[in-house]
Amino acid sequence: MISISDLTVAYGSFTLLDHIGFHISENDRIGLVGKNGAGKSTVMKLICGLESPTSGRIDKPQHVRIGYLPQLMEYAKGRTVIEETLTVFDEIKQLEKELETINDELAQRTDYESDSYAGLIERLNTINDLLALEAGESPRVQAERTLIGLGFRDEDFDRPRETFSQGWNMRIELAKILLARPDVLLLDEPTNHLDIESIAWFEEYLKKSFRGSLLLVSHDRRFLDNVTTRTVEILLGKVHDYKVPYSQYVALRKERMTQQLAAYENQQRMIEKTEDFINRFRYKPTKSNQVQSRIKALEKLERIEVEDEDRAMLTVKFPPAVRCGDVAYSAKDLTAAYPQKVVFRHADIEIRRGEKVAFVGRNGEGKTTLMRIICGELEPAEGESKLGHNVSLGYFAQNQEDVLDKSETVFGTLDRIAVGEIRTKLRDILGAFLFKGEDIDKKVSVLSGGERARLGMAKLMLQPYNLLALDEPTNHMDIRSKDILKQALKAFDGTLVIVSHDRDFLDGLVDKLYEFRDGRVREHLGTVSEFLEKRKLENLQELERRFGATPQPKTEEKRESQAAFVQKRTESKEERKLRSRIARLEEEISSLEQQLAGIETELSGTTDHARVMELSGEYLRVKDQLDAHTAEWERKMEELG
Repeated sequence: MISISDLTVAYGSFTLLDHIGFHISENDRIGLVGKNGAGKSTVMKLICGLESPTSGRIDKPQHVRIGYLPQLMEYAKGRTVIEETLTVFDEIKQLEKELETINDELAQRTDYESDSYAGLIERLNTINDLLALEAGESPRVQAERTLIGLGFRDEDFDRPRETFSQGWNMRIELAKILLARPDVLLLDEPTNHLDIESIAWFEEYLKKSFRGSLLLVSHDRRFLDNVTTRTVEILLGKVHDYKVPYSQYVALRKERMTQQLAAYENQQRMIEKTEDFINRFRYKPTKSNQVQSRIKALEKLERIEVEDEDRAMLTVKFPPAVRCGDVAYSAKDLTAAYPQKVVFRHADIEIRRGEKVAFVGRNGEGKTTLMRIICGELEPAEGESKLGHNVSLGYFAQNQEDVLDKSETVFGTLDRIAVGEIRTKLRDILGAFLFKGEDIDKKVSVLSGGERARLGMAKLMLQPYNLLALDEPTNHMDIRSKDILKQALKAFDGTLVIVSHDRDFLDGLVDKLYEFRDGRVREHLGTVSEFLEKRKLENLQELERRFGATPQPKTEEKRESQAAFVQKRTESKEERKLRSRIARLEEEISSLEQQLAGIETELSGTTDHARVMELSGEYLRVKDQLDAHTAEWERKMEELG
């Protein structure tokens, strides 16, 4: 479908992509991976034609429709959420208007044998075919279903989109892209602006509903594993293609890098010996031929390259936590509010020493607000908020861009606040967070979002805190950095409170959650996976109640009474065929309804994640069949009068 051949992108003397090539086939699900700055976003822009390569080519059929979601984008203002989302159906509206115009014209013409009349008929058939492909739910229902899946509420639909944050506006653009049903989806960090429930919905949509090809850049390991089947890595300007999902790619890559590292080290030893020979005998006439021969050999040698990070063994350890009281933080009847807005009411929270707790829920429900109350940046509107005895709090704010001094260097950021013996370990601490060599002299102003997040975490290593409050610490971090941080937090012997939408990061790290939803804060004991399984079933039932789609026959008696009426009619051959089809449909509808009931019963009683995923997919498949059969049953009954 899309072929990238011998493609190079160079900026002056720096080559970002060096003669790369790979193919995106129909229905491919590709995860595009590599360290920050490797060229992943550039590849997407090249495919979309937003940038041009230095050399090489990209071939794609003209008819292929591409949907591209960049990390940041401009958006139109002046419309409500639903109005903007429905613009994706403008082409359908134009076709419907054209169809109406053609029908009006045909009704007035009598030149049935003319070429122009035949042309109108041909265009009429083409439009009908195009509209038939779009038949089904109304545009409004499709738009609302998608917006709700992405976290919007009914009351949001008529709000002007400029009253929403950049993140929520990105969700609107994502909804439009999904509703356009492109042949190829290019998604650059799509989960950055989604909450934990929206990510789960989006993941399910890509797995069950999207039928095209996918090229995905993401730092969410579980998302990659669940929606991709192939991994293309960009490393040192080259691409390496693995026909497996991300976690399997990591294992295969480890094997390849072990072999490559061994080859690199062997080559380095050979180069060192050769250079030593050249230096020792460069000026001896008897060795001149051998020296020149080895100089030429080195010049022709194809050097093996290995990422510095692949040769480093990185570990991060937080300082031992000083013992505090049994309760690290508590809140009683807590209400949080801003002027003209109550965020949540009457929350009761208790976080005990040593617990690792996550705050989860949709954006805007109060997770960051509670973090700011815990840290003393905000006062409660009502109720009590209290840190425990001898608690030393370390806070990582979500907005590191505003917290860090942009005029300071990486090293200076730590050096300015470090005191005592820890000052001798600043370079080691920065190295553990992937700041090496000249990196430590960079100004904060030129750091990427991920680098700023890592620097903010490094600051927390300077004091022995016993309560860490981390608000979205993994935003913009790559998977490797997140793995390093997760292991450090698991080993941390203090108390942890964390806001995060990264399921893989939270799984195995926290054992208690507080869910922020509809102005309330509720405690959930257990893992993130268990919470999401429960929430998924509730959301599924909620969507079915709201978008139950085609009304079903209310009772078996209704079907029987209408069938009895049909029997009294004078039966033509066509009527007998209809009655036979209706009878078969009724049997199949009854069977499908029983299947749905059985699936719902099993869903409510299982906590096995794999089984829940399997049952949810089966539920949607059976429900689609039931809707289709019910719609046909009603059409057949109408035909019989």
